[in-house]
Amino acid sequence: MQRDSASFTLLVATVLCVACSVLVAGAAVALRPLQVANKRLDRQKNVLLAASLIERGKADSDTIKATFGESIERQLIDTTTGEPTTLEDAGLEENYDPRDATKKPELTVQIPAEEDVAGIKKKAKYAYVYKVLGEGGAVEQIVVPIYGKGLWSTVYGFLSVDADGETVRGVTFYEHGETPGLGGEVENPDWQASWVDKSIYGDAGEVELSVIKGSAGDGPDADYQIDGLSGATITSKGVSHMIDYWLGPHGFGPYLKSLGGEGAGTDG
Repeated sequence: MQRDSASFTLLVATVLCVACSVLVAGAAVALRPLQVANKRLDRQKNVLLAASLIERGKADSDTIKATFGESIERQLIDTTTGEPTTLEDAGLEENYDPRDATKKPELTVQIPAEEDVAGIKKKAKYAYVYKVLGEGGAVEQIVVPIYGKGLWSTVYGFLSVDADGETVRGVTFYEHGETPGLGGEVENPDWQASWVDKSIYGDAGEVELSVIKGSAGDGPDADYQIDGLSGATITSKGVSHMIDYWLGPHGFGPYLKSLGGEGAGTDG
């Protein structure tokens, strides 16, 4: 075959394409364990940040792994009932990831439009919550995953609740595509710190915690209110809606109620 023929050129191009495809596929397979490990580490870090067990930017990977292993106990929850379960009982594999599960119809639950205040349309049937353990193994906090639609993106975070299921201990928002300096201020540590010690449920058991427009001030409802993000009304409302959903009767409310809170997540 002549080197300057069309057939030779096509053959070379084909060989190069196949070789590149093999290399890319091989690299993807080789990097997969590292990607999974980094994803796990990032999740552990954000759980610990929500629980105020590490300081932002001051914990290396070894510290994160050690602190998580010593202080956190993971619990699988059936999100349709709020009942604890196990991977075995749920028929799930050891590497089950609730976020990946939302891409698999058999592992998701469609959310009726009238309940979907967070704008997420569907959720994983099973999700993890994280118990923060103190001395003697006593549960001091519960960290729950929260997410919902902002202005431009889905905003992901973790919220830590006191062991009584009634009071915020901390929050972190770690992934979003909101506008920098506006909705992107969900990442602002000072704003996140303002959530600490806020009350979640009203006397009738409904979710009262919300992000309001403007400043919470010191009015009669201030214990339930978070300052709104300046110039980011839609993002602020989105955060409020995700709190309403995930801490309410269709999210983790029933589970939090079982911890001892008198009204946590009931329909009133």
